[in-house]
Amino acid sequence: MGWADKDRHAFIDFEQNTSRAMDGIIKMEFNLMILLTGLLICAARIVDVSLGTLRTISIVHGRTWMSFWLGFFEVAIWLTVISTVIHKIKEVPFLGLFYAFGFAMGNMVGIGIEKKLAMGCIILRVISREYYREMAERVRLAGYAVTTFQGEGRSGPVVELYIVCRRRDLSIILSIVREIEPDAFYITEQAGAVSKVYRPILQPVTGWRAVFKKK
Repeated sequence: MGWADKDRHAFIDFEQNTSRAMDGIIKMEFNLMILLTGLLICAARIVDVSLGTLRTISIVHGRTWMSFWLGFFEVAIWLTVISTVIHKIKEVPFLGLFYAFGFAMGNMVGIGIEKKLAMGCIILRVISREYYREMAERVRLAGYAVTTFQGEGRSGPVVELYIVCRRRDLSIILSIVREIEPDAFYITEQAGAVSKVYRPILQPVTGWRAVFKKK
């Protein structure tokens, strides 16, 4: 074999290696693009489903304008996501997993956000046999209204403490109840329309609101 044949074979090998390398780079870029698209779809689904969860809760609480704007942004994001998925799902079925995962995570995130915001009011009923007077006094001193009712339980007479408060204040009242009677029986239920809710005049800012208060 002459030098010309060796050079020709070397050139052919070089072209083949270069072609394989380019194919690998293109495939890598394609996979990266699919991954980024999937992550964007997942993130967008988390956002729009979270907004949908908050919108549903806002409707229950009768917050008209909040429901309006949450619904507006929810549908806008959903249309953007669904238009992207429909065009690419046939080519890349794997994107459907990102879509489904984002939907599932969005429900969890939306519920978590709603718990932090703690919108609306709640009814707390506490049943006590011995310490109801001290409970009622402590709760009233904390700035909340308490109504008591006489009742009859399995073990004899009991007193029910009926309290309507903001959901964000529930943990404060329960801490008072548990401090006085750790094994006290209580039940909560969602309050609909409430004419008036008593609350402390000067209440310490806690949770995520404290972050903005410090600034």
